[in-house]
Amino acid sequence: MMDDRKHVNYDSLAATYHQRYIHNENKDVAKALRALAEETGAERILEAGCGTGRWLSEFSMPGRNVCGLDLSAGMLSQARQRNPDLCLVRGRSEILPFPPGRFDLVYCVNAIHHFVDAGAFIQEARRVLRPGGGLAVINMSPHRGRNRWFVYDYFNGTLEADLRRFPRWGTVLDWMLAAGFERVEWKVAEHIDNPKVGAAIFDDEFLQKHACSQLALLSDEAYQAGIDHMRQAVAHQEDLIFHVDIELDVLAGFLGS
Repeated sequence: MMDDRKHVNYDSLAATYHQRYIHNENKDVAKALRALAEETGAERILEAGCGTGRWLSEFSMPGRNVCGLDLSAGMLSQARQRNPDLCLVRGRSEILPFPPGRFDLVYCVNAIHHFVDAGAFIQEARRVLRPGGGLAVINMSPHRGRNRWFVYDYFNGTLEADLRRFPRWGTVLDWMLAAGFERVEWKVAEHIDNPKVGAAIFDDEFLQKHACSQLALLSDEAYQAGIDHMRQAVAHQEDLIFHVDIELDVLAGFLGS
């Protein structure tokens, strides 16, 4: 069974978490973030739920003040090892420990479904942004119904749990408008199409128990049942395709000057 009410212990995953980016750089997400920074003229940038600092590195250049916030001390330790000069703060995204108007750009990547109160995060992001600043939320959405992912196909309860955990884009849009963002734009940031064939799936980093929150939230028994299901499927059809066809969307809100 899956208990999606509990939270993933990212301290226990921190040492190996960054390995997910070795073969999955998500270059189009990085491109989208850089474009947003250019559009807002961002010199002071905050990432909420920064993890090991993968996305903070996209903004590392002279004249920019880049800061990452995460609740996991282990994740922040890994980020600090990769870049000792980063501003890293431990805290909750729903209570940002910064003064009003501190940043030009606030963003989060694959993180909003982990926030205890995602709506409060949107309000807090608005508070710490200067006039003319922008907020970007990048995530996949299980609600859109166009993503195909082997995790949903073979691990019982993962899709249903994500439908509960992930806010709909329409809801996030409403939060942004209520917070005072005058212009909101949605688009696909990146299309990941990386199917695995047959037994090659068992070498996929994202199949490991703690590689993604969908699997980390499963009991050991439920996780093993999914693995067994996949092995049986491959034994029946050696060239079986395991789909990884996912769109990462970006919803960006901009304040008036």
